[in-house]
Amino acid sequence: MATQDVSSLFGGAVADGNISQATLSAINVPDLGAQIQAGLGVEVDQVMATSEVTLVTMMPDDSGSIRMAGNSQIMREGHNLVLDALMETKKAQREGIFIHTRYLNGIVLNPYVSLDQAVRMDNHNYNPNQGTPLYDQTVVLLMTVIKKVQEFSDSGVPCRAITLIITDGDDVHSRHQTPASVKQIVHDMLRTENHIIAFMGIDDGQTDFRMIAESMGILPDWVLTPKNTNSEIRAKWQMFSQSAVRASQGAASFSQTVVGGFGS
Repeated sequence: MATQDVSSLFGGAVADGNISQATLSAINVPDLGAQIQAGLGVEVDQVMATSEVTLVTMMPDDSGSIRMAGNSQIMREGHNLVLDALMETKKAQREGIFIHTRYLNGIVLNPYVSLDQAVRMDNHNYNPNQGTPLYDQTVVLLMTVIKKVQEFSDSGVPCRAITLIITDGDDVHSRHQTPASVKQIVHDMLRTENHIIAFMGIDDGQTDFRMIAESMGILPDWVLTPKNTNSEIRAKWQMFSQSAVRASQGAASFSQTVVGGFGS
């Protein structure tokens, strides 16, 4: 997909003032459009009538260090825990939840699908053995979220989104993006008041994940830094699942969740 076509994906968001020219500059990257489209999933006109929509988006780390630390299974369980928690919400809310799962190295497990159709992570579809292109893939993920929110909004359906980015190490493989370009996109998203962007940095003994999250524009109240143990990682996944449930319970609950962060 040509660069100009990437920009055209976001014509509505630009017209509505939801993304800036600086963000458009950040997406001036070869193949970005194709990567975004791979995550868009369900067509809005195929969605059964619903009064509002919540997008729950997760980017689990699939770098080799996850496997080497013995955290592969807890990552699978954490992702699936979120799905289970959302399935326990009331039917009216549940039917308006859509899931997107994209691993840190770009593999899409779930393009946006209804909650009841979301594929669970297991040892057949998740084998962490790759690198850490944190900034490149965060841009892909966030632009996918922006595009999907815009699609629903253009169809007259109020749409809010909660997104989780997970890593157990600093960026070492990005080729196009920097913390500054991610921060510009995050700033645009938060300005609309329709987005929660969360970050989980699993302790590797040397990386300051709070500093990395801050450099990406992620608010301190939405940063989790578990120790590198199954119990700690599970507890942080649980915190995110609770936030996702609250975010799905309507506009007022979403706004309260935004303000409260993980402490709400």
